[in-house]
Amino acid sequence: MQIILTHENADFDAIASLLAAHRLYPGALPVLPHRVNRNVQAFLSLYGPGLPFLRQDELPRARTIQRVILVDTSKLTPVRGADSSDAQVLVIDHHSPPESPPANWQFQVDALGATTTLLAEAISARLVAISPAEATLMLAGIYEDTGNLTYASTTPRDLRAAAWLIDQGADLEIATEFLEHPLTPAQQAIYESLGTHMETLVIDGHPVILSWAVSPPDTEEEISTLAHKLRNLLEPSALFILVQIGDNVQLVARSATDDINVAAVAERFGGGGHDRAAAALIRNQSAFGLANELRDLLPAYVQPRVKVRDLMSYGVRRVSPDEPIEQVARQMLQTGHEGFPVVDASSQVVGLVTRNAVDRAMQHRLNGQPVRRIMHTGSVTVSPEDSVEHVRALMIQTGWGQIPVIQDDHIVGVVTRTDLIRLYATPQTAERQRIAHLMEQAIAAPLLTLIRRIGAEAADAGFVVYFVGGLVRDLLLGHDIVDVDLVVEGDAMELAHTMAELYGGTVRSHARFGTAKWILPESVWETVGREPHHSDSASSEPQPRQNRGALPYFVDMVTARTEFYEHPTALPMVAQSSIKQDLHRRDFTINTLAIRLDPQQWGEMLDFYGGRADLELGIIRVLHSLSFVDDPTRILRAARFEARLGFRIDERSEALIAEAIPLLDRISGERIRHELDLIFQEAKPEDALDRLDSLGVLKVLSAGLTSDPWLAERLRRLRETFTGALWEISTPDEWRLLHWAVFTHRLDSRAFNRLRRQLRLPTRLAELHSGQTAVRKALAVVAKANRPGVIAECLDPFDLMTLALAWLTTDDSMLQERLAAYAQTWRHVRPQLTGDDLKQLGLKPGPVYREILQGLRLSRLDGSIGTRDEEIAWVRAHFALDDMQSAQQTEAQ
Repeated sequence: MQIILTHENADFDAIASLLAAHRLYPGALPVLPHRVNRNVQAFLSLYGPGLPFLRQDELPRARTIQRVILVDTSKLTPVRGADSSDAQVLVIDHHSPPESPPANWQFQVDALGATTTLLAEAISARLVAISPAEATLMLAGIYEDTGNLTYASTTPRDLRAAAWLIDQGADLEIATEFLEHPLTPAQQAIYESLGTHMETLVIDGHPVILSWAVSPPDTEEEISTLAHKLRNLLEPSALFILVQIGDNVQLVARSATDDINVAAVAERFGGGGHDRAAAALIRNQSAFGLANELRDLLPAYVQPRVKVRDLMSYGVRRVSPDEPIEQVARQMLQTGHEGFPVVDASSQVVGLVTRNAVDRAMQHRLNGQPVRRIMHTGSVTVSPEDSVEHVRALMIQTGWGQIPVIQDDHIVGVVTRTDLIRLYATPQTAERQRIAHLMEQAIAAPLLTLIRRIGAEAADAGFVVYFVGGLVRDLLLGHDIVDVDLVVEGDAMELAHTMAELYGGTVRSHARFGTAKWILPESVWETVGREPHHSDSASSEPQPRQNRGALPYFVDMVTARTEFYEHPTALPMVAQSSIKQDLHRRDFTINTLAIRLDPQQWGEMLDFYGGRADLELGIIRVLHSLSFVDDPTRILRAARFEARLGFRIDERSEALIAEAIPLLDRISGERIRHELDLIFQEAKPEDALDRLDSLGVLKVLSAGLTSDPWLAERLRRLRETFTGALWEISTPDEWRLLHWAVFTHRLDSRAFNRLRRQLRLPTRLAELHSGQTAVRKALAVVAKANRPGVIAECLDPFDLMTLALAWLTTDDSMLQERLAAYAQTWRHVRPQLTGDDLKQLGLKPGPVYREILQGLRLSRLDGSIGTRDEEIAWVRAHFALDDMQSAQQTEAQ
C-alpha cells in the first residue's frame, strides 16, 4: 500500500499538496491528518465529497505500507493499524530537509513560497487534468502560504503556478472567502487578549512580537489562524504567541527572516517545525510564566546571519568640520563617494556631510565656507558586530546614508545604504545589477555617463528611455556594441533638443516617425568627461580614459511606436505608443528585449515575449503568425540572424516562411536588395545564402540563383585571400558591388537583366556582368601566352574591377597568378621615352606615336628592352627612322 501524509493542524497548503500528490501518484492514497485548520475544514465540508481524501480509520487494516509520500513536512507520523517501519519515504516540501535524514528517505525540495507550487508545476508539465474545485483548493494553498503572493518568500514560480491554476478554472473569489474565514467568538476573545498582552522586543535590530492569552473555558480553538492574522497586521521579524488551553499551553511561532529560526525555539519546548513556522504543546505550564521564560531565552535564538563586518568597507575618508566645502567637493569627485564622516580633533564623529549638501552649497557659491555649515550634526556609529537590522533601523531613524563603523574608539570603516541595497537584493535587483555590470564592461565610460544623463533628463520630463533590440541582444551574447539607438516612452524629439541645449550639438528630426538624431561634436564629450563617473558595479576601480575613436558621432532617439499594415507587404503606418507595443512590432523574439535607463530602475530588463529564453536556447522565432505576411523581408532577416548567431529558426516559424515566400514578389526590389546588402556584410554571407536557398527564396528571385560550394569558395576568397588594395577596391560600395557580381556571375544575360530590373541593381553591376564574355575570350589567350607583353595587351582593355571579378571566379591558379601580376606590376610598366622624345628624334606627331609607345612598353614587359638607349635603338630599327628623316628632308626641300 502507498499513502500520502502531511502534518497535523493542516493548512490549505498541506491539504492542497495531499491532493496534488495524489494526482501525480494516483496509486497512493491521500490521508487526512487528525487535525485540520478550521477554514480548511469548512472548505472540505462543502467540496470534500468530490475529492479523493480518506480518513485514517477508512484505510484498509493490517496492511503493510510500502511507500509513504510526505508533503509539506519532513516529519513522519505513525498511522494507526498500518506498519510503515520499512516503507520508502519520499518528502515533497518547500523547506530545507533535515540535516541527517534516514537512509531510505528521498527528497524533492525547492525553495518556493508553497509546496503546492512544486506539485502544480509537475501536474502542468505532465498534462494531468484537474477539476475547477481541485484547482481552487490548490490556489488557496499557494495564496495562504505566500500571504496572497506578498510574502518575501514568494517566487516568480508561485505566481506562474497561481496563474496556471486560474487558467484551469480555479475560483479566486471562493479561495479568498475561505482564506479570510471569520473568527469564532472564542477566537475573537483570544485575539483581543493577545493584543492586550502584546509586547515588542527589539533584538539585534529585529522587532520580535511576544504575547500570551488564556483561552475561554471549555474551548479548544485553532491558534495558527490568530498567528497568521497578527503577522500580516504587524509584519514583525518574528512572532511568538502562547495560549493557555486548560492545563497546557500552545506555542505558535512565525519568522520572516533567516536570522531567527523559530523551529529551534519550539524544539526547546518539545515541539518542532520549520525555520519559518513552528509550534509546541507545553504541558502543565502557564502562558504567563512561559512568556517570561521565553523573553529571557529569545536573545540567544536571534543570530544575525550577516553583521556589519560582513558588508562594511574598510578604510574611510574623513573630513574636519573646518575643511572648505570646495575641497570636500573635489574629494567626492575623485572618489565617487556620496558622503564623508566629519571628525573633530579628538577623532570623534560629530557629523556627516553628503554629496547632496555639497552640491547645493557649491550652487550657492559657498565654496570657501567650512563643512560645519552644511553637515548633518550628531554622532551616529555602529560596531562591526552590530546586526544589519540595527544599521537599517539607524538609517531610517537618522536619514544618514553612510554610517561610520567604530572599533576601540577608532573609525575602521563605513557601511552605506548601497551596501544594504546589495545585501537585500531580490533576484530582480540582482539581475539589474548584472545587466548594469555588463553595460559598464561593453560601453565606453563617457558614453555610458552620457546615457545616464539622457535617462535622468528623460525621467525629469516624465519620459522613460530604453536600450532595445539588437543592442540588448548583443550585450547579453557578449558581442561588440556598435550603434546606440534609444527608444523613448515619451517625446524623443523633445528629449533630443533638451540634451542639445544642455550639452551642445545639433538635432535632426523626422516628425512623421518621431525620430531624432543628436549629432555629438567633440565639445559634448569634453563636457561629459568633466562629470563624475557613476558605477553600479561592486568594483570601484577607475575606468580607463576612452579615446574619441571609441565614441559615437551621434545618438539616435526614437519615440516608442506601434505599427500597423494596411495590407500584406505594405510599408507600416506608425503611431506613438508604449514600450510594450513598440517591442511587439519587432521581427523576432530575440530582438524584443529592452533595458530601462532611468536612474530609479537602471538596468531593469523587459522581456514581454520570451526573448531571453529564445536567446538562451538559440532560437529565431517570430512574434505572431502573420509576421512574415506583414513583412516578407523578415524571411531574409531570419536567415541572416540564424547564420550570424549560429541559431536555428524554430519549426513553426519555418512553416510560416514556407507559406509567405510567394509574397516576396509583391515586395519592392529596393527592400529585398537592402536585405541582401546586409547579408553580404556578414562575416560569412554564404551561410545565410545557403539557408535562403534551402528555404526556396533564391529560386523565387531568379531560377538561376543558387548557393553552392562554388559560390561559398568565391565568397571565402573574397573574405580571406582577396587583397582589395591590389585591385583598388576600398569603399563599402565597391566591396558590396563585388559581392553582387560574384553572386550573379553565373546567371545568363536574360536572367540577369530580369533580376536587375526587379531589384533595381546598379548599372555598374550590369557592366561587370556583360563584360565577362569579353574577359573570358581574353583569358583564353592569356592562358596560352608565354610573354608578359602579350598578356598585358590582352588585359589592358579591361578595368581593374572587371579583372578582380575574373580573378575571383576562375578556377585556374595560373590565370590567377597572371591576373595578379598584371594588377600589381605589369599594368604600371611604361617606356622611358615620351612623345616629346619622339618629336626630338624627328618623328612627326600622329597616330604612330601610340603605336611606338605601346611597342616599347610590350618590349620592356618581355625583357627585350631595359634602357633608354635601347628604346631609341628599337624605335630606329622598327620604324627606319633614318630613311624617314631623309624622306622628310626631301619633302621639305
